[in-house]
Amino acid sequence: MERIKESLLVSPFFVFFLIHSMQIGVGILGFQRIIAKSAGYDGWISIILAGAAVHVIVWMMYKILNDSKGDIIEVHKEVFGKWIGGFFSLIFVIYLMAVAITVLRTYIEVVQVWMFPELNAWVFSLFALILTYYIILGGFRTVTGISFFSVVVPVYILLLVFYPLEFAHVRNLLPILNHSFIEIAKGTKDMTLSIIGFETLLIFYPFIKNPKSSQKWAQLGVLATTVLYLITMITSIMFYSSGQLDKHIWATLSMFKTIVMPFVERFEYVGVATWFFIILPNICLTIWGASRGIKKVFSVQQRKVLLFILPVVWVIGSFFKTRQQIDMLNEYMSSFGFYFVFLYIPILFVLTLVIRKVREKK
Repeated sequence: MERIKESLLVSPFFVFFLIHSMQIGVGILGFQRIIAKSAGYDGWISIILAGAAVHVIVWMMYKILNDSKGDIIEVHKEVFGKWIGGFFSLIFVIYLMAVAITVLRTYIEVVQVWMFPELNAWVFSLFALILTYYIILGGFRTVTGISFFSVVVPVYILLLVFYPLEFAHVRNLLPILNHSFIEIAKGTKDMTLSIIGFETLLIFYPFIKNPKSSQKWAQLGVLATTVLYLITMITSIMFYSSGQLDKHIWATLSMFKTIVMPFVERFEYVGVATWFFIILPNICLTIWGASRGIKKVFSVQQRKVLLFILPVVWVIGSFFKTRQQIDMLNEYMSSFGFYFVFLYIPILFVLTLVIRKVREKK
């Protein structure tokens, strides 16, 4: 395995926060409508199936990484050789950059719709990426710290998802299994954009102390994400009628409108503002991972790579301006993420097993 200074490593315990913070982003603000299109009120079953599938993929990733020389860059070299492996590593880097662009641009749209319609997207993204650069310069431990606080500090706002239960109609959950398995499975596929992000483990694995022991924390992080999405979906089903659920693009934020406090008139504004802190690790960790990937493939300084990646993310993100364009970005990202996570990783898992078995026999 690649040797990294002890001072740069993080405890296995923090893998829980790294995984969980990457899976909770802008997706949880409006995933209900997307799933309901396919699975209707049985969408909560789709979430359970998606969570179970992610647990299996995380197990596969640990099997791939535990016996490797480092991260996915080294695995690609081991399986495909230097040149083809480098090509696949670059695809992974582009994928991470695309995740960062999708998260940042979608969040800016939320701010524009709910708070400041005239907000200049490229100005906001510029300041967000400058902050990202500053955080990443602190190293992986600083990025981990941001992930930790993004889970701990805003926990109050996640608990408020229970508030709308005052207006809930439990009968909306019935009848159970009112949709076919194909429809529920499509709902599971539609969850992809909301639950991806955990695959950053493939790049930060060498930065974990005794990484093999961190799998339980990674699995707990996935479980926490699944439970949170499940609770949010069930609450939404009981709160909205089927017609309403289809129309609300940001169903979670719309539920925040029911929260009444004597000192806050529009609580959803608090939710939108707080959510920047929640999506910040999504941006930081993916860009850190992309910069590290390029650093290893081309043997260049990570700081110089950052100065290349950040402007690229900024410029490409500025091209997406309309609701239709942002929807298209999310759909393409969801499809690519699905095939990467649920097709490519299992294939890589099988290839590494076969190659290592053959080498053991020799």
